[in-house]
Amino acid sequence: MIRSSSSASILRAGTRSLAELQSETILRVERKVYPMTGISPEDTRRAMAELRSLEPDAWADAWISIAEEHEARADALEANADAQASIAYRRAWQTYYMARWPTDNSPRKQFAYRRSLEMFARYRRHFVPPIETVRIPFEGSEIVGYLRLPAGGIGPAPMVLGISGLDSRKEDMIEQLGDLHALGIGAMALDMPGTGQAPIKAEAGAERMFSCVLDHLTARPDIDADRIVVRGQSWSGHWAAVLAHTERERILGAVYHSGSIHGGFQPEWQVRALASREYLFGLFDARAAVYGARSLEEFLAIGPRMSLQARGLIGKPTAPMLLLGGVKDTQVPIDDLYLLLNSGTPKEAWVNPDGGHMGRSEHWPQPQIISRIVMPWILRAIRGDVPPSAAC
Repeated sequence: MIRSSSSASILRAGTRSLAELQSETILRVERKVYPMTGISPEDTRRAMAELRSLEPDAWADAWISIAEEHEARADALEANADAQASIAYRRAWQTYYMARWPTDNSPRKQFAYRRSLEMFARYRRHFVPPIETVRIPFEGSEIVGYLRLPAGGIGPAPMVLGISGLDSRKEDMIEQLGDLHALGIGAMALDMPGTGQAPIKAEAGAERMFSCVLDHLTARPDIDADRIVVRGQSWSGHWAAVLAHTERERILGAVYHSGSIHGGFQPEWQVRALASREYLFGLFDARAAVYGARSLEEFLAIGPRMSLQARGLIGKPTAPMLLLGGVKDTQVPIDDLYLLLNSGTPKEAWVNPDGGHMGRSEHWPQPQIISRIVMPWILRAIRGDVPPSAAC
């Protein structure tokens, strides 16, 4: 059992001071480093000048006033049928999104998250082809996802099922997958368990949520049930790996991009990871919220049950897989990738020796990894050019 004094020390380990957080946030936006990619440097400098404390509501308020300005401008442009309204709504969405980052664990962050959903809804009104909001009944609640199909409806479309990560959301994911429609490929984006609008918290077996989504997708006549690829990034790489095992008969392939498999769920690693300087701030808050854990002790006790090894999946056959990671990752151990790679059926891997989380480095920023490594593999899988993983 961890003593309360030890718990406090562990939770303080990765915390930046106010001045450090302000400086690091500005540095990341200038260098286009996650999570500041896509955020305006001007907005960031204004928000950091307004930030007065490390309290969650203080972070939210520093961004909300700026987001409200973008919202008002977007509404005015929309009222005048100005084509720039879409760009303005996008900026409002991303600014509210940053206000609730990394998790909506306070009243003002919850407000910012609700506004980010509204701004994204207004932004996507301008999309061609459109984004459909899909609501699937699930265990007395519903799974909410975004579906975008190619224009024209020429036969059933192959599909990429994208799962957002620990601090990203389905809105980010559907935008990342936005160019697929031009290639005749559909995209479905979901929040992973314990985040966003997901109806359940993360636990061993929570992949049943994704199995329910596969039931929905495979029943639609406009989707090619035989060509569905799953993509998971950061924490959701875990869910992609699980589905590669449990749904290998129903998916064409899976992209595992740096999620915990076994070692990353163990208390020793979790304590170490909470001190990571790769993460901007709030790593424990974000990870604990995924489980609904209220203390460090509860959080550390849940993790080991998530292990694919503990669940008896390691070594079992999988759908074809692409594994990506960085040797210098301080959030998820690279040994988890090697555990997957060296067990079960054959897989492909891309490992950056200088990469941190998700393989990111100066010469391999996240957008480049996605565009040059992830998306080409997905296209190969859909075309049938990825070797089957079944054992000979």
